[in-house]
Amino acid sequence: MAEGTRDRILDALEALLLEDGAPGITLEAVAARAEVSKGGLLYHFPGKEQLLVGAVERLGERVAAQLDTAIANGESIARWYLEPADTESDTDVAMTRSILAVMRSADGAYDEVQRHLVRIMRRYDAHLVAELGDPVKAEIVRLMGDGVYLGQIIGMPAPDPELHRQAIERLLGGDASSGETPGSSSP
Repeated sequence: MAEGTRDRILDALEALLLEDGAPGITLEAVAARAEVSKGGLLYHFPGKEQLLVGAVERLGERVAAQLDTAIANGESIARWYLEPADTESDTDVAMTRSILAVMRSADGAYDEVQRHLVRIMRRYDAHLVAELGDPVKAEIVRLMGDGVYLGQIIGMPAPDPELHRQAIERLLGGDASSGETPGSSSP
């Protein structure tokens, strides 16, 4: 039952972030939306920062599942990272936008949230370095992928698909539509 309550609270937080943005986030509003008492919310999340950490952890779990699926399917992690987020993850893009807005408006008050976001990014870094065998190239891939994702978060137009494909091909070599990169092998 406790896990169900925790999930309901996180669902409520996500809904409020998506509907109202950062200003709508109060412990009282989240508790009301989750249909729990404020004490029930505080049992699972002792404060607003811990509540946001829970949302970031959940977002990280979703991203990890996507990454694990890509690995299991034999996809190049570098190519996967460089592609725009698919339409199935529009909610995750919106959630990321909302979490970043909360952090930005908090003037550095959410250090633990920041640490969790860094942990998510380090997981990508490790996979990219392992696949590419070159930490500099891995950093370039990460920075390009971050730029593509940031563009989605702030609502910029998607890159021209052909130009984007050519950029990936130039960066990684080989056929941009294949899963192979120099230093990787297909199963």
